[in-house]
Amino acid sequence: MQQKIQPIVKDLVLIGGGHSHAIVMKMFGMKPLPGVRLTLITAASETAYSGMLPGHIAGFYTHDECHIDLRPLANFAQAQLYIDTVVALDLENNKVLCANGLAVDFDVLSVDIGSTPATISVSGAAEYAIAAKPVSQLLEHWYELIAAVGKNPQEPISIAIVGGGAGGVELALAMRSRLHQILDKTQQPNQNLKVHLFQRGQELMPNYHQSVRHQFQQILTDRGIKLHLGETVCKIAPKIPKETKEVFEIKCESGLKVECNKIFWVTQASAPEWLKTTGLGTDEQGFILVEDTLQSQTHPQVFASGDIATMVNHPRPKAGVFAVRQGKPLFENLQRILLGKSLKPYRPQKEYLSLIGTGDKRAIATRGIITLPPHKLLWHYKDWIDRRFMERFRFE
Repeated sequence: MQQKIQPIVKDLVLIGGGHSHAIVMKMFGMKPLPGVRLTLITAASETAYSGMLPGHIAGFYTHDECHIDLRPLANFAQAQLYIDTVVALDLENNKVLCANGLAVDFDVLSVDIGSTPATISVSGAAEYAIAAKPVSQLLEHWYELIAAVGKNPQEPISIAIVGGGAGGVELALAMRSRLHQILDKTQQPNQNLKVHLFQRGQELMPNYHQSVRHQFQQILTDRGIKLHLGETVCKIAPKIPKETKEVFEIKCESGLKVECNKIFWVTQASAPEWLKTTGLGTDEQGFILVEDTLQSQTHPQVFASGDIATMVNHPRPKAGVFAVRQGKPLFENLQRILLGKSLKPYRPQKEYLSLIGTGDKRAIATRGIITLPPHKLLWHYKDWIDRRFMERFRFE
């Protein structure tokens, strides 16, 4: 007896392979909707899990351990997969336009493309600094750097991280840790390495409680990371090459000048330029404004989650924990709108547990006003949570 083929009645298109969409795809694979064609458009075939990325940079995880491979995930979800970059949306005709000329029709659209560090206003930053996102490019530069240090460990090396939020602080500690491991193996003096951290405000990690800020400032200082607090970087320019090594000059509004070989840019998040031309309602930074249902304020056929979305009634910091938590409610509301049902509001928690690595297989735990100092047990707990999350996306 021939199996009856289910006709396609609705097209659901996901742009971006972020944390929320990875969860949505896994849940659609477990609970498919007959007659719905699922499509994922993503610029890369794998997506880094932000919770494990600093650990990977520090050398504690392999590349595969901290990346979700979207190909087997798309197969599991029976989704079409297009590796392409979205350049525009035609919301009048419900089409996604891609860099390679592809135009994808949708009935319902969801956007989870993360954010990029804001570099546009700083002279030379786009040309000479390495942005924290896209992660694939960050890692490409990082692998090159650690290979170069491993090859010539006797050469002095100076790196800078611009941005003193949680991301910049974790990155600075992770990078210092990995470079020290290389120098220790080759019995080179650690004085060969200088790490600079620039922060516009007078305090590190402004979104965190004072106790967290104080502890991290102490850790960074104890590890010899040079803090430049209250310093706004205004220009980056290449210096005359010293032998074969790149040297850049970082200039601050105060007049401070620092020379570095590599500059990593981890400043306040911003949205990609193409979103501004879509007609979607956005906030001042260009992030898509969404209701409690994760549905666009201006276009009911569009949903958004993760860093690219701003919840109008519940603004939260741009952090991976919220993207993960939004995965299930996003899936449920995408199913509900496709079935013609009313949507359910989602209210993100105000206080949440943060486990922040200190680059040495220890972590600080913080929730609200409670902060626990760095400890190996807290790292093991964080490691267990992160590995359990990634296990959901392993397909044999």
